[in-house]
Amino acid sequence: MSKVLGIIAEYNPFHNGHLYHLEKSKKETNSNYTVAIMSGNFTQRGITALIDKWSRASAAIQCGIDLVIELPVLYATSSAENFAEGAIKILDSLKIVDYLSFGTEIDDIEILDKCANVLYREPKEYKTLLSHELKKGISYPKARENALMMYLNDIRKFANVLSSPNNILGIEYLKALKKLKSNIQPLSISRYEAGYNDLSYTKNIASSTAIRNMIKNNGFNALANLMPAPSYATLVQNIKAGHIIPDISIFQKEIIYLLRKMEMQEITELPGVSEGLEFAIKNAANSCNSVVEFLNIVKSKRYTMTRLQRILLYALLGITKKDMAVSKKVEPYVRVLGLNNKGKFLISEIAKANPKLEIVTSVKRFTGKNSNKNLKVLLDKDIWATNVYTIGYEEDSWNNLDFTKKIVTL
Repeated sequence: MSKVLGIIAEYNPFHNGHLYHLEKSKKETNSNYTVAIMSGNFTQRGITALIDKWSRASAAIQCGIDLVIELPVLYATSSAENFAEGAIKILDSLKIVDYLSFGTEIDDIEILDKCANVLYREPKEYKTLLSHELKKGISYPKARENALMMYLNDIRKFANVLSSPNNILGIEYLKALKKLKSNIQPLSISRYEAGYNDLSYTKNIASSTAIRNMIKNNGFNALANLMPAPSYATLVQNIKAGHIIPDISIFQKEIIYLLRKMEMQEITELPGVSEGLEFAIKNAANSCNSVVEFLNIVKSKRYTMTRLQRILLYALLGITKKDMAVSKKVEPYVRVLGLNNKGKFLISEIAKANPKLEIVTSVKRFTGKNSNKNLKVLLDKDIWATNVYTIGYEEDSWNNLDFTKKIVTL
């Protein structure tokens, strides 16, 4: 069989930077087929997807992806570590993927691999340094960054590496590949022009953050130059239909309502809540009625904004620490969102390579035959996440789309 490229993405939305990454990855690996593991309707930074998962899958396929598989919401809204491990578990379970390509801020994958080795092995000296940093009251990501730099004994070389979200995810991908003893070969592609959180844009390249910000502020004029034509057309179609969720603030009344209703113990059971954070969350929910105000009250040097946003999503979606523990011990199903003819061929090859793998092409059919309780937890959360997501639509807020929407086929 020809070479198969794997990509882990959110495509929120699919823009010219993603197209550059895809085409360069195909060229460097000489791959003929591409599989994307894509987040559903909510994402790793604790925010909503701009448009729904089927629309984003359609745009991705029209732009060159052959098979789009959904990353279950328990991984998609998780920490960088569990996000990466969940996606790698799916890619590795396919048994046909040769390469994993991911975007980074640096060209040297060996630097990322050194960090991944430390995090995978967790030598005693590193753990001591990490414990010392955490006692300073700073956030876990910052404490880990400081401990890694001190352990590797080269602050100048690693400081910028460990402060970039893409580099951090790259390190987690490498760590997950080591943990699973996967044969998939990693490849890093340096980001072109726009950085991860850049709000400005150069020529025809902008970050997803910049594009979402433009849409939020009604700055549509530049979008056509920043996105491939199929992705732009899909976005415009959703905007006209009233099927766009630009911000988690769309759900702020529901979130504040739920937090006010929850008992303190229920808040404690939300992933990411520890060390008395539940009291700050409850107090903030009882004294404000917007997400922005809530985050401004609760944020501190110990808790990153992303962590707090994810906690808000967990409250909205009813995700608990028990649910997250299930995600860490189960091998996920393969939920197909979209494919082309090459993708159909890949599905048949996957089924032959791993006959025991659960490939979900019909949610109704799968729920009828599935007896695995852990997989049921994963799928129930995905179904509920879609049901919550469509509440934010201006028009046609249909329930149970996971049962009625067909796989995108191009």
